[in-house]
Amino acid sequence: MHVTIAGPVAKGGITGLVYKSIRGVTRLVGGGVDALLGLVEPALGERSSSPGREAVHAALNGVLGDYLVASGNPLAIPMSLRRGGQPFQPGRRDRRILVLVHGLCMSDLQWRRNGHDHGACLARDLGYAPAYLHYNSGMHVSTNGRAFAALLERLVTESPSTIDELVVVAHSMGGLVTRSACHYGAQAGHAWPRLLDSIVFLGTPHHGAPLERGGSWVDVILGATPYAAPFARLGKIRSAGITDLRHGNLLDDDWSGRDRFARTRDSRRHLPLPASVRCHAIAACTSMKPSALKDRLLGDGLVPLPSALGEHRLPARSLAFPQRRRWIARGISHLGLLDSPAVYERMRKWLAREG
Repeated sequence: MHVTIAGPVAKGGITGLVYKSIRGVTRLVGGGVDALLGLVEPALGERSSSPGREAVHAALNGVLGDYLVASGNPLAIPMSLRRGGQPFQPGRRDRRILVLVHGLCMSDLQWRRNGHDHGACLARDLGYAPAYLHYNSGMHVSTNGRAFAALLERLVTESPSTIDELVVVAHSMGGLVTRSACHYGAQAGHAWPRLLDSIVFLGTPHHGAPLERGGSWVDVILGATPYAAPFARLGKIRSAGITDLRHGNLLDDDWSGRDRFARTRDSRRHLPLPASVRCHAIAACTSMKPSALKDRLLGDGLVPLPSALGEHRLPARSLAFPQRRRWIARGISHLGLLDSPAVYERMRKWLAREG
């Protein structure tokens, strides 16, 4: 930035030598990222891991997960189904499987919040066998969707018992990954979509999240002036998973061959809710009283109310959630959806009635 401001004066003589030296140091620092991550790996990669360590590991993957995969870094989280942090193995009596799908920068262990776990409670009250998806949320949604579809197919075909029913509860980005998996599973002719009875979406940004759109605008604004342009590169650290949240990308075609940091209009291919599946949407709002402006802009603090309910300004792109399967939880934040008694009771009633 200093070179840009100073112009030709800064490019020669002692000043130029100083700036060349600085650039050399910064290149070394940049090249040392993998080495630094390598030092972190022994602490985060232990087999017996604490919830705190898992939370840090998940956050790292949410921000840098695509880079970790591309660079072959062992800190990249491989997708798996777990329970209690251990691989999930269905028993012979586990015929009704509940799969819980976490959101961005989170892990399967973070479904337990303030002593409550939706999965454990639904297992107790409705008899489901809970399995928790653990995945790298920094990867493209469609990449995770395709992998999730394949994982569910293995679960169904390799289970020691005949699985009669699948139910998914998905929080935030997890809902996008689930919708993507439904598309790719049907496209591949998998068996598991025929067993999928219900999906409950908790605060899913079906039509994007304004914070990522705001991040995109920051890139544009910083890049618009030569003095601030160097800072724009910092904004391009965020992962493919994060930039998919700008509009709610679900498919490879939504991002393939495009500059994901470029400011572009919403050109996603519209993907309706999966047919023959009971789909439910729970949206949260931090305000207790209805307010059109606050609900539209703030919602639960991360996801606006219309996006979580699948509503779009173009009716043809709105998702057809029946009114009886839509619910707004007021006075609750985005993370509050994970431990709200009211949210749990609504889910329990829906699944008990329809099951």
